[in-house]
Amino acid sequence: MAYITPLLDDYAKKYQNIRLERKDGILELTVHSEGKSLVWTSNAHDELAYCFADVACDPENKVVIITGAGDSFCSEIDFSSFSLSTAIDWSQIIFEGQRLLNNLLDIEVPVIAAINGPATIHPEIPVLSDITIAADTTTFRDSPHFPSGIVPGDGAHVTWTHVLGPQRGRYFLLTGQELDAHQALDYGVVNEVLPAEQVLPRAREIAENIAAKPPLARRYTRVALTRELKRLMHEQLSLGLVHEALAALSL
Repeated sequence: MAYITPLLDDYAKKYQNIRLERKDGILELTVHSEGKSLVWTSNAHDELAYCFADVACDPENKVVIITGAGDSFCSEIDFSSFSLSTAIDWSQIIFEGQRLLNNLLDIEVPVIAAINGPATIHPEIPVLSDITIAADTTTFRDSPHFPSGIVPGDGAHVTWTHVLGPQRGRYFLLTGQELDAHQALDYGVVNEVLPAEQVLPRAREIAENIAAKPPLARRYTRVALTRELKRLMHEQLSLGLVHEALAALSL
C-alpha cells in the first residue's frame, strides 16, 4: 500500500527556524535563528505548529529529539514581529497557538527534550516532552507573559500548573519566578541535569534505546502518556488564548 504522508525530504528544508536531521529513525529537531539560538518571532511560532504536524504524520520517525542551537534554547523575543492590535490579529494567533501545542502532542512517538541552555520564552514547549534532559546552564521562566502584563494563556497556564503542581505553577507564572536547572530537577520539571556538552549525546543514547522497541509499543505508549495533557489542552487552551487576547486588547 502506498502512503501519501509527508516524508522527511518533503519538509526537511521547509522551515527557516527549524533544522531537521534523522538517523536510524531518530529525528533531531533543532530550533534556531540563522544558526544561532532561537529568537522567538511570529514566524517561529507558526513554523513550529506546521512542522510538528509534518513530524507527526511521517511514519519513518521513531523518536523525536527537540533541542536548540547556541547557548540557549530560547531566551529572546521580537515583539515587533507580532501583530497584536486588533481582534483579527488575535484570531490568527489563537488559531496558530492551538495548533502549536496540539500538534506537538499529536506526535505519536516518544519526544525527548535536550535543553541546551536558558528557556525563558515559551519554555512549555520543551517541558511537554516525555523525557527532559537539561544543561546545567538552563533556567526556566515564563518571561513574555505575566511579567510583561500579558495573560499566560497560550498553554503556559496548563503546562506549568500540571508540571509543577497547582501551587508552585501559579506562583511560577504570577511572580515571574526563575528556576535554575537543579531546582527544576528537584521540582520534577526535568529528568536529568548534565554539563551542556553531554546533553545531546545523552538524549541520543535514550532515543536509541527507545527506537529499538517495537513500533506499536513506541507509538501507543506515547498516546497513553499524552492523553491527560491532551484533555487539559482541549478544555483550557482556547479559553486561555481568548482571555490573553482580551487582556492584551485592553492595554
